[in-house]
Amino acid sequence: MLEMCTRPLEKCFGGGDGRDELLWHMDLKPHASGDYSIAVVQANSSLEDQGQVFTSPSATYVGVYDGHGGPEASRFITHHLFPFIHKFQSEHGGLSTEVIKKAFDATEEEFLHLVKRSWPSRPQIASVGSCCLVGAIADDVLYVANLGDSRAVLGRRLSPNGTNSQVVAERLSTDHNVGVEEVRKEVVALHPDDSHIVVYNRGVWRIKGIIQVSRSIGDIYLKKPDFNRDPLFQQFGLPIPLKRPVMTAEPSIIVRKLKPQDLFVIFASDGLWEQLSDQAACEIVLKSPRVGIAKRLVRAALHEAAKKREMRYDDIKRIGKGVRRHFHDDITAIVIYLDHPLGSPNGRFKNHNFVDCTSAPVDIFSLNADEADDSFHPLR
Repeated sequence: MLEMCTRPLEKCFGGGDGRDELLWHMDLKPHASGDYSIAVVQANSSLEDQGQVFTSPSATYVGVYDGHGGPEASRFITHHLFPFIHKFQSEHGGLSTEVIKKAFDATEEEFLHLVKRSWPSRPQIASVGSCCLVGAIADDVLYVANLGDSRAVLGRRLSPNGTNSQVVAERLSTDHNVGVEEVRKEVVALHPDDSHIVVYNRGVWRIKGIIQVSRSIGDIYLKKPDFNRDPLFQQFGLPIPLKRPVMTAEPSIIVRKLKPQDLFVIFASDGLWEQLSDQAACEIVLKSPRVGIAKRLVRAALHEAAKKREMRYDDIKRIGKGVRRHFHDDITAIVIYLDHPLGSPNGRFKNHNFVDCTSAPVDIFSLNADEADDSFHPLR
C-alpha cells in the first residue's frame, strides 16, 4: 500500500514559486481528517531536508527529515520509514508506539547495513545523518515521534467551546539538541567518565565538539566505534576510536487523543523554528487562508532571516543555493488541519481503497526528480 511513497514526486504536485527558484510548495490537498499543505525552501547546495505525507481513508502519516553531513540519510528515510510502519502495523493489528519504535529501529538498522556495504570505499557515508520527525493520525489519535530538533506544534483553541479567534501553541515533540540545558544534562549523565562529552565553542554546545543533536538516524561513526577509525574522521578531533556510542536512534513518542479544540499541527524542520516561535507560527496559520499556508510560513521565516541581516526578502531570494546557507537553513513546513474526525459520516474519501503519498522534490533547484533519484539509487 505504501509503494507510492518510494516514487519521486511528479511536477504536477507543485513546482517552483515563479519568484524564488529555491522554493517549492503544494498549496492544499485533502487527508482523512482535514486538509494539508507543504512547502520547502532550499539553502544548501544539495537539499538536505525531505518531507512527505501519506494519506488513506483510515490514517494520515507525516514525515520531516532534516539531514546533516549530506542528503543521503534524509533521502534514505523517505524510502524506508513509512513502509516499515505499514509492515509492523499489519503484523501488530494496528498503529501503536511499539509499531513506530520498531519502524525507527528497522530504518536505523537498514542504514547501518548501507554503511557496512559502502565501507571502506565510501567512508564518508558513516558521517551522514538525519533528524526524523513523524506524525500519524489513526482512530482520532495523534502519534508524534521524534529524533533530533525538528518540531511538531499543535494549534488549539483556548476552550472546547471557544471561537477560532485565539490559538494556543502546544509543543508535541522534544528538541534533542544539547543547546537545551535539560538535554545537555541528560547526555552528560550518560557519560560520567567523559568530561568533554559536550563542548561549548563559539557560542554553541556540541557533542564532542561536533554535533548539536543527540539523536538521529545515521551518524554511524558516532554510534559504532568500528566506523570512526578512518583518517577522514580525524579532522573532527575525535578520540579514535570512541569508547561507546555518543548518540542514539531512540525516538521520543507522544500519544494524544484528538480533542474538539485541536485545530492544526505544524510539522517543520528546525530551519523554521530558528526564525519563528511556536506561538508566532500558530498565529500565522490561524489568521491566514488555508491555500498556500505552508508557503506562507516558510516566507515568514525568510522575512525574519532577512531582517536579522538588515536585508529585504527580495535580497534573500536572489541568493543562490549553497551561499544562501549562510543566511538560513533548508526549511520544510507541513501544516495538517484537523477538521474531520475519522469515521465521521462526512468522510473525505468515498473510495475506501484511495491512497496517496506526496513527497517533496529531492532537489528544488532542479525539479527533475527522476534524474536526482537515479544518482542515489543505491540508497533504496
